[in-house]
Amino acid sequence: MPAMGTLYLVRHGQASFGADDYDQLSELGRKQSERLGQYWRERGLAFDAVLTGTLRRHAQTWAGIAQGAGYAQDAVQLEGLNEYDSAAVIAAIHPQPLPKPDTPELYRHHFRLLRDGLRQWMNGVVSPRGMPSYDAFLAGVIAALDQVRRNHEGNVLIVSSGGPISTAVGHVLGTTPETTIELNMRIRNSAVTEFTFNPKRHTLLSYNTLPHLDQPDLADWITYA
Repeated sequence: MPAMGTLYLVRHGQASFGADDYDQLSELGRKQSERLGQYWRERGLAFDAVLTGTLRRHAQTWAGIAQGAGYAQDAVQLEGLNEYDSAAVIAAIHPQPLPKPDTPELYRHHFRLLRDGLRQWMNGVVSPRGMPSYDAFLAGVIAALDQVRRNHEGNVLIVSSGGPISTAVGHVLGTTPETTIELNMRIRNSAVTEFTFNPKRHTLLSYNTLPHLDQPDLADWITYA
């Protein structure tokens, strides 16, 4: 029997959507991350390895998890786990500046444009400024999954963003780009996705779960952006 492991993929906590610098956890985002760590500590979960992207919100989320759980290990940072640039994706199809998405209608408009831009990027129709091709983005995500399969067994943690996590799920399931986009749009802050893995493959076990927030007094901690 090949060695088996479980890969936990965590989306970062709530970031600063609509602010000048999105790449910064909000106060609630820090609480979500620390609560996840507390949940895992209560269950005795430990990790053989931790991988994150290089973005600030990834490092801050891992710091919150580690604080809540009492983990002391360092994370390996991989650029292949970084998020796409949503502003560049939107600008590729809508060059005019958008107002801040501070009303429900502007928020919906922002995500309609993002969906359309992602679809065109993933199908090679547009090349957002400063971003890799979608094939190169996908290759970075696959390389991180391959690193887990080849080098680890037991429990492994990845802290990343909605784009890479949904791309990983889409890759493992063989979905269309359109389905991957819908997975991306639904993923919640600090949500946990699980793969089982062996040296040959990953298999999806769960997607976008929030077991650490599953109590009535934490219902308003559930966020998407």
